[in-house]
Amino acid sequence: MSTTLDHTKAEALERQYDQELNFRTLHGWAGRAVSVVLVSLSLYQYWTAGFGVPPEHWHNAIYLGTVLALIFLLFGAGRSDRQGLIPRLGGIPLTDWLFAAASVAVVAYLPLDFDQLTFRIGVPNTTDLVTGTILILLILEATRRSMGIVLPIIVLVFILYGLFGYLVPGVLAHPGASFGNFISQLYMTQEGIFGIPLKVVATFVFHFVLFGVIATKMGLGQFFIDLATVAAGRYPGGPAKVSVLSSALFGSISGSSIANTVTTGSLTIPAMMKIGYRGSFAGAVEAAASAGGQITPPIMGAAAFIMTEFLGVPYTTIILAAIVPAAMHYLGVLVQVHLEAKRSGIRGMEESDLPRLWPTLRRGWPTVLPLIILVGTIIRGYTPYLAAFNGITACIVIGLINPMNRMTLRELWDAFETGAKYALAVGVAAAAVGIVVGVITLTGAAFRLSFMVTQAAGTLAATIHPFFALLPVELASLNGITLFLTLLFVALTCIAMGAGIPTTALYIVLAAIAAPAVEQLGVPPIAAHLFIFYYGLLADLTPPVCVAAYAAAGIAGANPFRTGLTAFRLGSAKALVPFVFAYSPAMLIVAPGFTVGDFLLVTLSCALGVCALGVALTGYAFAPMGWLARAPLLAASLLMISPGLTPTLLGAAIVVPILTVNYLSARGRPQAASG
Repeated sequence: MSTTLDHTKAEALERQYDQELNFRTLHGWAGRAVSVVLVSLSLYQYWTAGFGVPPEHWHNAIYLGTVLALIFLLFGAGRSDRQGLIPRLGGIPLTDWLFAAASVAVVAYLPLDFDQLTFRIGVPNTTDLVTGTILILLILEATRRSMGIVLPIIVLVFILYGLFGYLVPGVLAHPGASFGNFISQLYMTQEGIFGIPLKVVATFVFHFVLFGVIATKMGLGQFFIDLATVAAGRYPGGPAKVSVLSSALFGSISGSSIANTVTTGSLTIPAMMKIGYRGSFAGAVEAAASAGGQITPPIMGAAAFIMTEFLGVPYTTIILAAIVPAAMHYLGVLVQVHLEAKRSGIRGMEESDLPRLWPTLRRGWPTVLPLIILVGTIIRGYTPYLAAFNGITACIVIGLINPMNRMTLRELWDAFETGAKYALAVGVAAAAVGIVVGVITLTGAAFRLSFMVTQAAGTLAATIHPFFALLPVELASLNGITLFLTLLFVALTCIAMGAGIPTTALYIVLAAIAAPAVEQLGVPPIAAHLFIFYYGLLADLTPPVCVAAYAAAGIAGANPFRTGLTAFRLGSAKALVPFVFAYSPAMLIVAPGFTVGDFLLVTLSCALGVCALGVALTGYAFAPMGWLARAPLLAASLLMISPGLTPTLLGAAIVVPILTVNYLSARGRPQAASG
């Protein structure tokens, strides 16, 4: 197995499978000019992280105007663009130059006229209405180009709802907003386009995206892969276990499931297939492991930083809360990978292919220092953007002086350019979802939708409660069933919407709409928000979209749908654990009412349940088992995963005899053969 990352190949694979990175190829003066703007944006963000931002209205305007302009210069409009029907300047259609200039103009209008504009909120003049309308249209088009059609359609639906809500029947009806009030809300206040999502992305998220790119370029990703290979490569199914461990480590700095998949998967998937894994299974392992990147501290993607603003808690709180659920996800994948290897007789890697521990540590230890500095800065209570500044600075210094893996100035330039490119889509998504949040605030839709969800769940719970009333578990109470159905409705909504909306945008929308419904039933806010976050991420594994699985299947040359189904099976713990911490928030460590006893009980029972679930889904423990054993084992695993001592003991009472019989069956096999 080759353990050397090819960054050029990995970036090419990302562009192939991630629409957000499907950039134009620019040459000549236009390519150089766009490169300078990209690097300038990164340098501006890097500087403000360490030395402070200008006034917020200027900072957000600089960020959004630059992002929109770059999107129009880097992303094509579609088929007409590819056919070259529009005259070009520097390889870019003239219309896109016009859109880029218009983006800068309508965004700059706000800070330039800020002193007077604040007095016109609610009573915009004609210029306000024109520039605000143009900005909304530009955001919709930029979002379509960089992310596809689904999110713009959802935003457009909310726009129509905000303007014509009086036509909607039932509880969702509202008086409707005048066009002036509507534009004022979305364009001139901090409750629309320039609200919390854009503020967080412009102030926090960009810096961590940039850190992840530079850290990977300077060798941290390579060091993580080498460490994982040393730790797990020699054991049964070695490359698959390397995939899980390296994806967990790499995911802690990338925050992107697709980037994680193609970077580590370009090495691990061929190695898995070489030792006997099917292509679909090899791709599924990488996809399932990589999908854990956005739930793995310390860098969990843009949504985690936005969560800190919504909840009003330090980022360290999110990190602590995410540790155990992330561990459960990787435990579930590792258990199934190990059992599949044992059942199929798949060996580990050859000793000659394994890197040596001490040479690996000696060569790579400097690359981990920036991550330690970043985490240490956060733990000491400083702001996330100062932590990112310190981490980026350490990456630059170590990358330029480390003799084992020295970066050139050209590579550093490329890293700043790539970091800005990676942040474009999330920037425009924040602006687009800001429109949705503005409409929700203007119309009170959050309360109406939450009421609908809880009412539907309560009515259905009252109907089915008598059938479960005698079961000795909390889930069987009326309140328990109501909460379960509410969580189920929210989870299905997250999965359905996640099929077409990026994680960050989906989280923002559902945090405004669905989180209140869950919180109304007594779930702590941090548990409610993490629940939404986890289920939004499941779309990366869930057919028919499953973008991480598609990328992995492309590397493996396997069927994407089959790869996606297998990846969902491997990542099943990720689908169940959110229910656990919704009912028993002690797992999150920082939730109200935390006790060590509750934490140990829920964590241990959940871990045992995840292991039992892996056995049931794989159909192997010590020997193969049929569905007569797997079906009760599956039911028992769900009992053990559900919080509470009673269901855990009931589940254990089912699991122990089944595994005992399976173990005795395995021991008896050789004797039968010899006889």
